[in-house]
Amino acid sequence: MSCILHIETSTVVCSVAVSQDGANIFTRADYEGPSHAALLGSFVDEAMSFADSHAIPLDAVAVSCGPGSYTGLRIGVSMAKGVCYGLGIPLIGIHTLKVLCVPILLYHELPDNALLCPMIDARRMEVYAAVYDRALNEIRPTGADIVDDNTYRSFLDERPVYFFGNGAEKCRAHILHPNAHFVPDIHPLAKMMFPLADRALAEGKLEDVAYFEPFYLKEFIATVPKKQI
Repeated sequence: MSCILHIETSTVVCSVAVSQDGANIFTRADYEGPSHAALLGSFVDEAMSFADSHAIPLDAVAVSCGPGSYTGLRIGVSMAKGVCYGLGIPLIGIHTLKVLCVPILLYHELPDNALLCPMIDARRMEVYAAVYDRALNEIRPTGADIVDDNTYRSFLDERPVYFFGNGAEKCRAHILHPNAHFVPDIHPLAKMMFPLADRALAEGKLEDVAYFEPFYLKEFIATVPKKQI
């Protein structure tokens, strides 16, 4: 197994972790943000110092790549790229909505046919969301959803759906289907990235450090007329 530095900055939470052999050996998180610009550098420095003091070389950096806060993602990806360049190690991009699913799968009992709907708050009644099964197969791709009583009805009519993430709470009053279940206090955290990062590294799913951009940044650039870039 490998030693991986994990960086998560997609929401107001700033967090860093180091994993080895499929377990976390270091973690730092701040929930009072957004303070990514002020805190991320010191968190990463502490993490790398911890690994160095235990003579554990880093094999890769994993970074949450969105959707999420434009500024937060930009800070996290920039830091991840800097570490990769400095150490000459590969970069792993992890989808933020899948990071949100990890604590649900690890610590909550779900029916076999359950669907997971992680939500990142956007604005008003809009969220960034996707729908996965328990194996994290994508049932519906990431989209910007305006939530009302019927937004997820086709899934809810067939199976139990679990909603979570910082966009889920505001949807509770609008999604009243008996198959809808809401799980509070679920955040995308660096310490939850290791199962996804370990798998990506084992499968050789690595990013081009020079050209990698967070999901939100790609979407932003794609919608801006070329004369404005």
